[in-house]
Amino acid sequence: MGTGQTTRKPRSQAKKKGYKRKTWLCNRARDTDQIQDDIEKAERTGRPADQIAYDDDLSGGGQFYCVETGKHFTDARALADHKKSRYYKRRCKDLKEEKYTQNVAEWAGGMTREVLPPAHGKGS
Repeated sequence: MGTGQTTRKPRSQAKKKGYKRKTWLCNRARDTDQIQDDIEKAERTGRPADQIAYDDDLSGGGQFYCVETGKHFTDARALADHKKSRYYKRRCKDLKEEKYTQNVAEWAGGMTREVLPPAHGKGS
């Protein structure tokens, strides 16, 4: 014979779900499209993407930045170890693929932009 509640409080699971969603979004990695844009911008301007001014708020002062994954590291050794990891190698492979654009999305959805010849020829 228990002395506690027999039913759950309302919205108890929803509170957990909201917390998990919020923390996941805060720690989410940058998308490959965003990183590809950064790399293209660095090539256009001629300024390296990993060159960042010293900032106390970033780990390592922002001096040890991995462009491919969009992460900051505390020292050069941590960055070197990261560049040997499976996550880094997989991200580099993903970045070599062509960027996913709106035209590709429309084509995949069946919204093609074909120009067809007229069905009955030119009007006479």
